[in-house]
Amino acid sequence: MAGIKIKRNDTVEVIAGKDKGKQGRVLRVIADRERLLVEHVMMIKKHVKPNPQKNIKGGIAEQESSIHISNVMLVDGEGKKTRVGTRVEDGNKVRFSRASGTTIPEKSK
Repeated sequence: MAGIKIKRNDTVEVIAGKDKGKQGRVLRVIADRERLLVEHVMMIKKHVKPNPQKNIKGGIAEQESSIHISNVMLVDGEGKKTRVGTRVEDGNKVRFSRASGTTIPEKSK
C-alpha cells in the first residue's frame, strides 16, 4: 500500500460519485481509513439537539462527510487534474505533478 500523497489544504477534484466534477479544499485527512474531508463535497444532513450551554441551536445541520481517497485527484497550480509523484530536490523530498512535471509547493498553515 502506497502512502497518501494528498495533504491538508490541497485542492482536489472529485472524479467519481454523486459529486463528480466538484472541486474543494481538503479539510482533514483520515489516513488509517484512507478517506478525506473535502470542503462542500459529500454534504449530509445531521439532526442536532439544542445545547444552551455550548450555544448550539437545534435542528437539521448540513456538514461534510468523508470521501474515499481513490475518488479524488489533486488539482495542480495550472488547474489540471494530476497524479502525484515524489522526487528528491536539494536533499528534500518534494511532491510533483505527473501531468506537467512541476513541483507542488507546500501550503502554509
